[in-house]
Amino acid sequence: MDIFEKFRSNKGDIGKHMAKAHGYFAFPKLEGEISARMNFRGKEVLTWSLNNYIGLANHPEIRRVDAEASKEWGLAYPMGARMMSGQTSQHEELEKQLAAYVGKPDSFLLNFGYQGMVSIIDAVCGRNDVVVYDSEAHACILDGVRLHMGKRYVYPHNNIESLKVQLTRATKLAEKQGGGILVITEGVFGMSGDLGKLDEIVALKKEFNFRLLVDDAHGFGVMGPTGAGAPEHFGVQDQVDLHFCTFAKAMAGIGAFIACEKDICNYLRYNMRSQTFAKSLPMPIVVGSMKRLELLRTKPELREQLWTVVNGLQSGLKEAGFDLGRTNSPVTPVYMKGGVVEATKVVMDLRENYGIFCSVVVYPVIPKGEIILRLIPTAMHTLEDVDMTIKAFKEVRDKLEAGEYQGTEVPDMA
Repeated sequence: MDIFEKFRSNKGDIGKHMAKAHGYFAFPKLEGEISARMNFRGKEVLTWSLNNYIGLANHPEIRRVDAEASKEWGLAYPMGARMMSGQTSQHEELEKQLAAYVGKPDSFLLNFGYQGMVSIIDAVCGRNDVVVYDSEAHACILDGVRLHMGKRYVYPHNNIESLKVQLTRATKLAEKQGGGILVITEGVFGMSGDLGKLDEIVALKKEFNFRLLVDDAHGFGVMGPTGAGAPEHFGVQDQVDLHFCTFAKAMAGIGAFIACEKDICNYLRYNMRSQTFAKSLPMPIVVGSMKRLELLRTKPELREQLWTVVNGLQSGLKEAGFDLGRTNSPVTPVYMKGGVVEATKVVMDLRENYGIFCSVVVYPVIPKGEIILRLIPTAMHTLEDVDMTIKAFKEVRDKLEAGEYQGTEVPDMA
């Protein structure tokens, strides 16, 4: 059989809606300057779908540095992987600054977050090692764990008692095989918005022998007194063994890093295949990242504005009777009841008639009959934006409960 033949009959759980969804529900084009308001299909919409937490994407100082660095260096330099010919003093300086910001002795710069997490797990864990991870871990963690050639155990989301059970099992197996244990969780879970219980997890080190890897993509730059992330929020920076962060959220850029002890960092430098066999990050990205980090450190008012918007949005939605689940971060999921057809019509109504653009999550990502409208507040938003959104959500909810969005077919918006 032609290996491609299966794609014609089975396009996947999401891909099967492509004919009606492409360009609207999937792969939509938001155009114009990155801001709280952008253009979608020729109309201005209030946008709640960008992870530009503290508004750096279009910050004038960022734009200036990005442009100057691109003019000075171009996008090619340095050529080659860092181990071979792509090392520069600027790459090393950025690593030094990142490590200092999150309170670790050293850090290693990575090209991408997703790729980086997969490669970290591959480099750290051998065949005899055991991985224990949270059931709601991000796809990059799941893919890294699936590639792991050894045993893995999963515990229900943030269930510390179950984690203890899995650690007991993992300890017996690791001792038998002569391996170690790596526990993986997230600082902020990107879908639900709740925090990984880092304080309770590190407390288990008194009872079990394991190392802890934290994916802090949504926590870095946002959580903690200085924005250093979820470990700082919990006061456990010195007990998180591997602190992984990306630039794609609060930094509004490309890249990632892993922060840890110097000897472990050096091991990763020489053993992470995704970096050994990939071209070094271009100089404009490195120089631009240093400027972004500088603003994270020196402009706390940006983070304060973010939290003003977060608190206004979440408290207002709760007062209006909306279910926000268990979020305690800027990620704001709004839970509603309805099927896929109803979800698409809700989104269409919000975009076409209320001028509000937000992401929707439905089955198979979440159980049937559930709808999540996922809002990402940023420092670009205002409390007026919050009021407009809450008013629209209340009206849409009333329509949903009245059955106005019912139907049998997903609208064709492609």
